[in-house]
Amino acid sequence: MLDDVIKELRSGIDKSIEALRRDLTRVRTGRAHAGMLDAIRIDYYGVPTPLQQMANVAVPEPRLITIKPWEKGQVKAIEKAIRESDLNLNPQVDGDLIRIPIPALTEDRRKEMVKLSRKYGEEAKVAVRKHRRDANEMIDTLDQGGDVSGDDAERAKKKVEDIVAEGIKQVDTIITAKEKDILEV
Repeated sequence: MLDDVIKELRSGIDKSIEALRRDLTRVRTGRAHAGMLDAIRIDYYGVPTPLQQMANVAVPEPRLITIKPWEKGQVKAIEKAIRESDLNLNPQVDGDLIRIPIPALTEDRRKEMVKLSRKYGEEAKVAVRKHRRDANEMIDTLDQGGDVSGDDAERAKKKVEDIVAEGIKQVDTIITAKEKDILEV
């Protein structure tokens, strides 16, 4: 039973870290990457559709993203969605190809991006701590119900603390790497 609690804790922490990585792909660094456009939805015949399901997104150069819609009639809709997003990008239409030059980040913008990534890191740490609380509550319930001995419960709680510390350390490592990436000129 305690093994199930530990497995559930590890699974929850892994999901929190994966969510952090997914959130950080949206944070701009100085270089272009296709993940920057993941949050963009285009109105496709009344249905908000992810850009990746409507077009081929490529990064031919470090500061350029190209989008080639599968349906030529959607070029204007894609351009409009990118302009209206909060990414501050200026797409340029060239026939049926959309080019998005990625401007270099200013120092102030870099600092904003670092703050944003730290905020995502804090949210991930809060999620990890929530998983710790849930695991400790499950262990207490098993202990009070007489399903496990008090010594086993204490050992399990120590293991939970070790796993949580490892998870928080992993979050810090990810955030530090992202900050370095953002601040690199």
